[in-house]
Amino acid sequence: MAQVNLWAGEAPLKVLLVTETFVPSVDGVVTRLTHLVDHLLTEGHEVEIIAPGLGVEKYQVASESTKLRRGLSAPIHGARTVHVPFYPSRPWSLPTPSAHRLTERVVREFRPDVIHAAQPILLGQTAVRAARRYRIPLVASYHTNLPAYLSRYRGWAWSAPIIAQATRRLHRGAAVNAVTSEAMREEALSMGLEHVEVVRRAVDTRLFHPAESPTLAPPHGDRQGRLKLLFVGRLAAEKDLIRLVPLMRRRNDLELTIVGEGPQRATLEREYRGTRTQFAGVLRGEALAQTYRDHDLFVFPSVTETLGLVLLEAMASGLPPLAARSGPTMEQIVDGETGFLFGSETELEQRLNVLAGKRGVELRASVAAAARREAEKHSWVAASEDFVDLYRRAIAGR
Repeated sequence: MAQVNLWAGEAPLKVLLVTETFVPSVDGVVTRLTHLVDHLLTEGHEVEIIAPGLGVEKYQVASESTKLRRGLSAPIHGARTVHVPFYPSRPWSLPTPSAHRLTERVVREFRPDVIHAAQPILLGQTAVRAARRYRIPLVASYHTNLPAYLSRYRGWAWSAPIIAQATRRLHRGAAVNAVTSEAMREEALSMGLEHVEVVRRAVDTRLFHPAESPTLAPPHGDRQGRLKLLFVGRLAAEKDLIRLVPLMRRRNDLELTIVGEGPQRATLEREYRGTRTQFAGVLRGEALAQTYRDHDLFVFPSVTETLGLVLLEAMASGLPPLAARSGPTMEQIVDGETGFLFGSETELEQRLNVLAGKRGVELRASVAAAARREAEKHSWVAASEDFVDLYRRAIAGR
C-alpha cells in the first residue's frame, strides 16, 4: 500500500473491532490486533472490542512507544464461549442469538464509524450482520487460512469446503478485505473475494533485537557442538512440527526448543520423547526476545501461514530463519540472503549439514545481519496506518 497519509487532518474515527481471538490468547493475529489497537488509541481514535469472553474487560495500551499515555484503554465486550472438538485447548464464541444481541447493542450504544471484522467465521458473523443492518462500513481482514488448517485435523477435513464457502459469503459484504501478503491476496481473489488490499507486515524491532555483538551473529552452537534450533508458535497440526521428529531422532548434533501452547502439545511431547527437545510453554516480552537471541536457527516447517509474524521476530533478533517454502514465507525471506528455505525433509537436512559445518558460522552471521536490516524496514506504525487508510476508504465508499 502507499505510504503517503491521504487523510491528514481528518477527524478521529470510532472503530468497533470484532475478532475471533484476542487477549489473553497468544498468537499472530492477537499480536497484530493489539499493535493496531495501541496505534489507534495513541492517535486519538476511539476503539471498542467484541471478542470471546476470557475474563478481560478492558484492553490497556502496552506499547513501549506510548509510555506517557498508559491510561489509554478500550473496553472488551466478552461473548459467551464454548470449546470446539477440533481445537479444545482454546474457547470460541459462536454466532448465537445472544452474541448477535451483544454486537447490536454495542453498535447502537457506541455508534462506530466503521466495523472491523477480524477473520469473520463464527463471532465475526455478528459483525457482518450488524454492519449490514445498521448500514455501517465493514472492513474484514483475512489472517488465517482456515480451510487449509481444518484439512490437517483428522475427522474434520470434510468441513474445509464448507468453511471456504462461509468465508466467501462473510467477506462478500465488506467494503474492503484486508490480507497480510501478496500470496494471500491471490488466494482471496481466487476464492471470489473483491476489494482485496494487502496490509504491511511489521515487527517490534526495539523488543526483538540481536545480542550485543559487532557481527549481530547468534550463538554458534553449544559446547558440545550442537546447533540450537528454535520454534515459536501455536502447537497445532497445521504448524507441521511432526515433520521435524525423524530429524531430531536421527541426529545428535541438534537441540530444539519449542515455545508455545496448543491442542497438539501432548501429541508432540510424546512424539519427541527421547530427543533433545525442550517444550518451554508460552513466553512473552523480554523472555521471548532473549530466547530468540539464545539460539542459532529459527526453524519453521509450516506451509499454511498467511504471514508468519514469528519469522519477522526471528529476523529482527538476528536469528536466521530456516523455513518451509510457501508463498507468504517467500515474500519475507530471500533464500541465502535473509534466511534459508527448504521443501522436502531431504533438503532440510542438506541445509542443516551446511549450516552446522565449517562454513555455517560465517554463513549464519552474514544472514543474521541481513535479516536484521530487512526487519528494520517494517514498523507497526506503518502497518497500523494501512488499516486506518482502509477504514477511511470504506467510509468514503472508495
